[in-house]
Amino acid sequence: MSNGISSDASKKTAAGICGILIGALGVHKFILGYNTEGIIMLLVSLLTCGIGAPFMGILGLVEGIMYLTKTDEEFINTYIVNKKKWL
Repeated sequence: MSNGISSDASKKTAAGICGILIGALGVHKFILGYNTEGIIMLLVSLLTCGIGAPFMGILGLVEGIMYLTKTDEEFINTYIVNKKKWL
């Protein structure tokens, strides 16, 4: 693998694990470079005094599982090249 592909593939693992464990904070979005979406998830969790956090957590869990179940090539094409930002 070239260096760029292995770097993008390592983002898959980091984003997937963060999405599953702390998805309500949007960390997985920041890892992929989707700062606006990460800020939205973080603010929904914080500004609703935690009421929105379970919903953002479920979204993060689903996205994390989706990241980890894709092959490296599918992940790179979907989230790095085509920039699919939500689910």
